[in-house]
Amino acid sequence: MARAPIPTTEISDYEKQRLANIAERDALLKKLTQEAQQAGLYTRPSVKSTANGTSQSHKRQRPVKPVKKELDNAPRRTSSRLAGLTADSEVAKRKADQEYEAVREAERAKRQRIAGDQDLGEILVNGKPLLAVDVINRSVAKPYERTFGKDEIKRTTDKELKSIREKISGLALWDAWEPSRIKITPERIYCMSFHPTEAKPLVFAGDKLGHLGIVDASQKGPGAKDEGDEEGEEDNKSKIKKIKKEPMQNNNPGDSDPSESDEEEAEDPDPHVTILKPHQRTISAIHTHASLPQTLYTASYDSSIRGLDLEKSKSTDLYALDDDPISGIDMAATDPHVLYFTTLNGAFGRHDTRIKGKKGAELYQLSEKKIGGFSLHPLVPHYLATASLDRTMRLWDLRKISKKLPTLVGEHTSRLSVSHAAFNSVGQVATSSYDDTIKIHSFGVRGKIDSTRNPTEGLEAMSTWKAGYQLEEERMEPEVVVRHNNQTGRWVTILRPQWQRSPQDGIQKLCIGNMNRFVDVYSADGKQLAQLGGGGITAVPAVAVFHPTRDWVTAGTASGKLCLWM
Repeated sequence: MARAPIPTTEISDYEKQRLANIAERDALLKKLTQEAQQAGLYTRPSVKSTANGTSQSHKRQRPVKPVKKELDNAPRRTSSRLAGLTADSEVAKRKADQEYEAVREAERAKRQRIAGDQDLGEILVNGKPLLAVDVINRSVAKPYERTFGKDEIKRTTDKELKSIREKISGLALWDAWEPSRIKITPERIYCMSFHPTEAKPLVFAGDKLGHLGIVDASQKGPGAKDEGDEEGEEDNKSKIKKIKKEPMQNNNPGDSDPSESDEEEAEDPDPHVTILKPHQRTISAIHTHASLPQTLYTASYDSSIRGLDLEKSKSTDLYALDDDPISGIDMAATDPHVLYFTTLNGAFGRHDTRIKGKKGAELYQLSEKKIGGFSLHPLVPHYLATASLDRTMRLWDLRKISKKLPTLVGEHTSRLSVSHAAFNSVGQVATSSYDDTIKIHSFGVRGKIDSTRNPTEGLEAMSTWKAGYQLEEERMEPEVVVRHNNQTGRWVTILRPQWQRSPQDGIQKLCIGNMNRFVDVYSADGKQLAQLGGGGITAVPAVAVFHPTRDWVTAGTASGKLCLWM
């Protein structure tokens, strides 16, 4: 019996079209793959066998971040046609090989280490040679490490110098409170001043945010001790011990009367400090004129100068610039009505306080860069000394104005910026600079000035100079150069030398902060007289000043704390 034929289903037109589209797509992909392989843009994925013998592709992996390879410093190709060489000639090949070997040899020489000892000049690539090792070591602050003390005083052979050193080194730190508790301003101290009165030490300090702190150092504190009071101190200690033992007589030692514990704690108030805010920005300078002791003049980076009447408790706006931060102020001892000032933009001006507004002011552009500090000669006030960021200390004569500038008497250039220039009463100028020096200029009166014995000879020399007088370059060189670490950094106020304005003993002395947390005192001939310190000083007393007449020294820190030696 014949088998019946198997029925077949006819493929629909839709299925035929679908299969034709698949075949056309596969042919197109195959063609594109072949073209990519011929161009080197495609590699066939590796396959591996599975357990059942079939093959499958690797799973797609995350792309790995390409590692930057160091490029081969081979010579760049150059055009043989432009060089006049025939392409693919022996001469062109030889030239390319020579360039390639030259670059290879240079790279090999760079990787070789330097063998043997060499001088700095041999390995200097750019700039100036390094400083001597002692200068570098001096620039490193070493807290509480003294560089001058009792041993140096004992070795002093000059009797007069030894006497001065013993007197200044004998100044004691004000012990009514520890310095860490005497916070005279809320922020970093930028300037300080004594009131000229000799009745009591009255200290002013200006800080970064325009606060003015005032402390009367005649007030008594819990830390004050009288001489011969050791017996009273022992009695107090025994009383405290007795009070501490009394609560232990209770049945329950943990129970005690709160009133008794309050009695145990002795009252320990902080010092009385008056804080004002006459300015909106940093107070850069404070000045008191001897003939107007009731008025305190302050200058600020907010471009204003104000006068604070201590009797009337009133602050007066005396002068203001449009937008020029004021860096310093000074006044002539013979004229209490004219204010002299400098700015951070290099200008110098003077203003008559009897004339309101800007009509009574004169401005001179003395420098293209910031003038950080200046001073007038105390007794010959037409002479002005300025210190600038342009590394110069300049001496000016205000009697002769030409080309809208005072007469430049002379200038001295330091290796780095000069922070301050301060006149003393005998005509010497002390400067501090970031080249780690304190320089004392006598302007050519060499071998004559000895401020410890004849404090008028320098004055006589300068008073004889006529208007428009100019000094030779060599006479502007410093008479004395003292090595001193002035690297304050960002958080410590710049160190500036400050003379005692009118010393009672006639001995010219200046003080300056020490990065090792002391205050250094020097004479006019550069000899160190003292290094003031004491317990409780936990920061650099960077801003240091003398009382105008008495041997009192005060200093301020970046945390607004006060140190005072009397």
